[in-house]
Amino acid sequence: MLNLGILAHVDAGKTSLTERLLYAAGVIDEIGSVDDGSTQTDSLDLERRRGITIKSAVVSFAVGGTTVNLIDTPGHPDFIAEVERVLSVLDGAVLVISAVEGVQAQTRVLMRTLRRLGIPTLVFVNKIDRRGARYDGILREISEKLPVVAVPMGATAGLGTRAASFTPFDGSANLLEVLAEQNDALLAAYVDGAEPIPYARLRAELVAQTGQALAHPVFFGSAITGAGVDALMAGIEELLPTAQGDPDGPVSGTVFKVERGDAGEKIAYVRMFSGTVRARDRLSFEDGRQGKVTAISVFDGGTAVRGPEVAAGRIARLWGLADVRIGDAIGLPRKGEAQGHFAPPTLETVVVPRDPACRGALHVALAQLAEQDPLIGLRQDDLRQEVSVSLYGEVQKEVIQATLQNDFGLDVAFRETTTICIERPIGGGEAFELIGTDSNPFLATVGLRVEPGPAGSGVEFRLEVELGSLPYSFMRTIEETVRETLRQGLRGWEVQDCVVTLTRSGYWARQSHSGGVFDKSMSSTAGDFRNLTPLVLMSALNRAGTRVFEPMHRFRLELPADTLGPVLPVLARLGAVPLSRVPGLVEGEIPAAKVHELERLLPGLTRGEGVLECDFHRYQPVRGPVPERPRTDHNPLNRKEYLLHVVRRV
Repeated sequence: MLNLGILAHVDAGKTSLTERLLYAAGVIDEIGSVDDGSTQTDSLDLERRRGITIKSAVVSFAVGGTTVNLIDTPGHPDFIAEVERVLSVLDGAVLVISAVEGVQAQTRVLMRTLRRLGIPTLVFVNKIDRRGARYDGILREISEKLPVVAVPMGATAGLGTRAASFTPFDGSANLLEVLAEQNDALLAAYVDGAEPIPYARLRAELVAQTGQALAHPVFFGSAITGAGVDALMAGIEELLPTAQGDPDGPVSGTVFKVERGDAGEKIAYVRMFSGTVRARDRLSFEDGRQGKVTAISVFDGGTAVRGPEVAAGRIARLWGLADVRIGDAIGLPRKGEAQGHFAPPTLETVVVPRDPACRGALHVALAQLAEQDPLIGLRQDDLRQEVSVSLYGEVQKEVIQATLQNDFGLDVAFRETTTICIERPIGGGEAFELIGTDSNPFLATVGLRVEPGPAGSGVEFRLEVELGSLPYSFMRTIEETVRETLRQGLRGWEVQDCVVTLTRSGYWARQSHSGGVFDKSMSSTAGDFRNLTPLVLMSALNRAGTRVFEPMHRFRLELPADTLGPVLPVLARLGAVPLSRVPGLVEGEIPAAKVHELERLLPGLTRGEGVLECDFHRYQPVRGPVPERPRTDHNPLNRKEYLLHVVRRV
């Protein structure tokens, strides 16, 4: 069993390659077309209309004695969250590169992530039948721009024509020098040269180095004509490591996709790493959530087949888990599993229904979309009856709009896209409210101290009170409310990288009348702590003070050397800071808010030859006017206004 991902820059041909692989394996009788919208994996109307992959899809086929679960992933950077989730379940990957365009911006991002996660990867250079296809130039780009140890697996003939072909090497000359760089024993034998090294030993070393993600075999071919695809399939079976895991061990798996069935039920896509899950099993998740598996289907022979169980190494769809979320661990969490391979989205926009009567239906629909994509963060503004969604880019707007129209019958529009900033404390601040005082209408004592934390640390909650001084449920309520309240700081942005310490606590124990009836009027409840904590926390935060930071992207811009003159003033106007500059290449930082404008201006400035690669790098203090975000709550910074709306319920 091999769980294989296909990744590429947009329009490199990975969906077409998926179709060709399924056809070559005998799963389908006719190859679908991306242009005609007849492919197996692009099932959304927008995917068929735009010719791009938006949602990852799973199909299955057999190569020799190996069953391959193949996952076709999006290539457009706006859908990088889909790619992130797929990476956590892969045994190996095929990175597709166009023989004409070569290594592109998203190709670099994907390979950098694959290498960091140690995922064994083959490279397939597609479109050798197109005019302008290259061989030596592509190999050089792979080695220089990715950069990886590229091992060419064959030679091409007839490049740029419909008769273009790929012939695998059958000797050792091309392997020895490359593999010897990664293996001291092999290098010594190579330098000694006393006896020729058997080809079988070199091939075994290639398998070992590929499995360790040290070497990256490179195949050439065409998904349209089928050239080189047989060699790629043989390489997938021979060179990539198969799934490991003990079906009799403890249950461990990961949910990497959630979709809704025809009846509105949740269907969870799960990769099993250990153990076996059977129908009617009850599974537990984080936060005490549970669910009972009512049905299972596993991928086999190109389709999902109903079965009684799913064992280690397999991918399956599970029914019955009503509270399941993307990223949930099934059973035991995997040790050392990397999280957050890609940066969170840095843009947001307000979604507005064209029919005001559909506001409630819109919120329900967006909540379901957020279930399927956890990086589409929702921000509900109850005061203005608005919902904001976070984005990676403008294309996501079209996807959300089309999905809401097609799946939910909702016609929506969007307001202007804005940048998501964050706030960080710049000092320390402390505040408290005592139970039983006239100024405190709640039956609770809460004292909090806010201090800056290390960059990237998020929010850390600490205790300076004894554990037994407060019931656990009240302690947990305080922590949950602290985290919830910090989603809106002094200027409305989420507060990150801070330490919040509980310095005081107190409550009135449960009081009852003689008849045994609980009396809330003289007994503390969780609601007391939930209502009081925002007042104390924001008072402490106000004394500490915050600074607003905006997201900065690292950019790499390849352009014709003679266009550098017109480009530099535009970069300066957009707030970009070039950090290095050589003929044909500029690298530096640019505010995330200006990336889209740079992408729009670049073709005109560079005769259409400029190639821009951007990814999130860091946050930096906002220069100039500090942006503020409208609050969505009853502002605890305004005590009088807050207490008018938040009252103690008895």
